[in-house]
Amino acid sequence: MADPRESKPVLHTKKHIARLERERQQTRLILGGFIVVLLVALGMLVYGYVDVKYLQARRPVARIAGTSIPIAEWQTRVRMQRSRLIDQLLLYQQYSQYFGMDLTSQEQQIQAQLDSTSTMGQTVLDQMIDEELIRQETAKRGILAGTQEVDEAIQASFQFYPSGTPTPSVTPTPVTLPTLSADTLALVTITPTPTLFATPTASPTPSPNSEQSATPTLAPSPMATSTAGPSPTVTSSSTPIPTPTPYTLQGFETAYSDSVKELVGKGLTEAQVRELYENNVLRQKLFDQIAADVPRTQDQVWARHILVADEATAKAVRDRLVGGEDFAKVAAEVSTDTANKDKGGDLGWFGKGAMVPEFETAAYSLTVGEISQPVKSQFGYHIIQVLAHEEIPLDDSAYSQAKQTAFNDWLTKARIDYKVVTYDNWQNIVPTDPPAPALAQ
Repeated sequence: MADPRESKPVLHTKKHIARLERERQQTRLILGGFIVVLLVALGMLVYGYVDVKYLQARRPVARIAGTSIPIAEWQTRVRMQRSRLIDQLLLYQQYSQYFGMDLTSQEQQIQAQLDSTSTMGQTVLDQMIDEELIRQETAKRGILAGTQEVDEAIQASFQFYPSGTPTPSVTPTPVTLPTLSADTLALVTITPTPTLFATPTASPTPSPNSEQSATPTLAPSPMATSTAGPSPTVTSSSTPIPTPTPYTLQGFETAYSDSVKELVGKGLTEAQVRELYENNVLRQKLFDQIAADVPRTQDQVWARHILVADEATAKAVRDRLVGGEDFAKVAAEVSTDTANKDKGGDLGWFGKGAMVPEFETAAYSLTVGEISQPVKSQFGYHIIQVLAHEEIPLDDSAYSQAKQTAFNDWLTKARIDYKVVTYDNWQNIVPTDPPAPALAQ
C-alpha cells in the first residue's frame, strides 16, 4: 500500500499554465529592460568619454573659408600663451628681487591677463584666425616661405647670426613741409615743424645659453612675432655692419632642440613648431606687399582751437573772433585746453584718425581761415580754425604707423572676405593651466 505522505503529481490546469507563462514573460521583460537600461547607461558613459577625449577636441572654435580651428589646437595655444606670460612674470619677479627694479606695473598687467580666461581665450583665437587668413592669402598670392628663410627666422629668434649681426645706425628721413598759401601766411607767422622720429634697432644680446649672459632672459618663442604682428622697420641710408656673434652653432642647436622639446611637451608636434616660424615669415612678406601701397604722404590739416565747457560760451567766443579779436589772445584767456591755450590753441598738423570723430569731421570740412560753429565732443565745445590743408610727407614714425594701420585694416576686411565664423563653445573650457606662480598671487 502506497505511503499517503508521498507527494502526488500536480495536475496543472490550463488556467494555471497560462498564469505561469505570463510570469515568465514578465520576468524576461524585466530582465530585458534592465539590460537595456544598463547598456544605455554604459553607452552614455562611453559616449561621454569619447566626446570629451576625441569628439569635443575636434569641434571647431572658428572656420575660415572652410578651414576649421579645432578646440584641441586652440587649447594647446592657450596653454603656450599662459606659459610664455608666466615665464615673463617670473623674469620680472627675479629682476625685482635681485636687482631692486620696480616692475610692479608690468607684473600686474601680466597677472590680469592670466586671471581673465575669456580675454586670454579670445586673444589666442584672434591670433590663430589671423594666422590662417595670412596662410590662405599668401597661398592665393603665390607667396612662399622657403626652407632657408624659415631656418634664418629660427636662428634670428635665438639671436644666432652665422654671418654676423646687422647693426644699422638709423637716421631720420628729412620731412619737407609744403609751401604755405597766402591765406595761411596771412593768419599766422610761425610754421609748425613736425618732429622727426628715429627708431633705433636694438642689437641682439647673447643667447640665454651663453656664459656671457649676466641677467636671466626669456627663451625665444615662435609666437612672439605672430602675436604682435610684424614691426615695420625704419629704412636706413647706412650699410649694416656685420658683427661677430657670441652664439656657437652647437649652442644654437642645443637651445633650439630644448625649446622644441618643451613645446612638444605642451601639445605641439615638431612640424607645428616649425609652422609657427613659417607663419612669421609669411606674415612679414604679406605685410611688406600690403605696405608697399601705402603712400609716403598724408592729407593733413593744420588747425587751432578754443575749448570751452558749454555751447553759450562757445557762441560768445565765436562772435568775438568773427568781430576781429586775436585768436591767440582769446585762446589764452578762455580756452580750457591747457596743453595749447598758451600757444594760441595751436594743434599743429594732424591726419585722419588723430582726433575725435566730431572734431576731425569739422576740421576737414572747413576752408582755410574759416571759423567753425561750436563743435561738441566728449571734451566740451570747440571753436576751430583751419590754418592750412595740404598733403604732408610722413616722417619715419608716422609712415611706420600708417603701414601697420593698412595691414590691420586688411586683416579686418579679410575676415569678411574669407567668411570667418566663430563659435562660443570655448567660453567655459579655456585652460587655466599651467597655474600662475604662487609668488605672483
